[in-house]
Amino acid sequence: MHPLARPLSLSLALCLASGSTVQAADKPKQLVMISFDGAGPNQLWQRSRDLAKRVNAHFTYFLSCTLVIQRTNAKSYQGPGQKPGKSNIGFAQSAAEVQGRLGHIWQAHLEGHDISSHTCGHFDGKDWTAADWSAEFKTFHSVLTDAWKANGVGEQEPAGWKDFVANGINGFRAPYFSTSPGLVEAEKQAGVRYDASLVTKGPMMPEKKDGLIRFGLPLIPEGPSNRPIIAMDYNLFIRHSAGLDNPSQSAEFESRAYTAFRAAFDKQYAGDRIPLQIGLHFVEMNTGAYWRAMERLVTEVCGMQDVACVSYNEAISMLKEREKRQEASGL
Repeated sequence: MHPLARPLSLSLALCLASGSTVQAADKPKQLVMISFDGAGPNQLWQRSRDLAKRVNAHFTYFLSCTLVIQRTNAKSYQGPGQKPGKSNIGFAQSAAEVQGRLGHIWQAHLEGHDISSHTCGHFDGKDWTAADWSAEFKTFHSVLTDAWKANGVGEQEPAGWKDFVANGINGFRAPYFSTSPGLVEAEKQAGVRYDASLVTKGPMMPEKKDGLIRFGLPLIPEGPSNRPIIAMDYNLFIRHSAGLDNPSQSAEFESRAYTAFRAAFDKQYAGDRIPLQIGLHFVEMNTGAYWRAMERLVTEVCGMQDVACVSYNEAISMLKEREKRQEASGL
């Protein structure tokens, strides 16, 4: 994991006067941003989309492009410094699997969710040059652009698909949160609007730096001793069971994760209303403990009048509106 990043103050920051108190009625909406890395298994695409409809939420899916490449075509992909056909997260097992996934991606887009990039082979880019990152971004774009035709269903490609790939995918999260000095240059060349690869000491407003809006998953207190942990299922999985599934304690792990998520939400809801970000993967670690904890949280809070469960792009727009209102009111 890279060193913790400390976001700079910026125009999106919550500009409350020092020592002032804002009444609940005057507070901005509490934003909650749920994101998924990898975005693989189709049953979890369906589960998350159904959940979003039930609770009136929009999510962000950081998609890895090898998941829309069939394993039989694996050697068509080559990551920077890697052999052809290598991917840390594998490939799709069949054309039918890819076709189902493409359908979910398109429907999720139509439903208002963010589809964003997690590059392709889920490699650690800490030593990558700008050229390496650019190559991976270009591969992501080309794979997504041609995905329907490459998987034998070109005639089923939605009319707006290519425009969506070219203009509608503008967010990025680095695998392992691992970045290098060349990343920003490559992101700007690739048209990336926001990067969600940071980790912050707690919930923080995004920073605007080098032409990008940068978000970070926060450290939140967790467990009996309230030790900080990144608000992501994988980190909980490692802490709770050393990365090995332990079905016998799944309910306990769910309870611990939910308690941590809810406490982090409550603190911001009662305080400065800094957006809360929680990250998950399309993997049911500890037999789904962390998905269930997330589902419980969003079921409880997303319907609240002064809460909005939103995608990253929606959050950017809402934070800009928040800033305008604050400037108009003199805060």
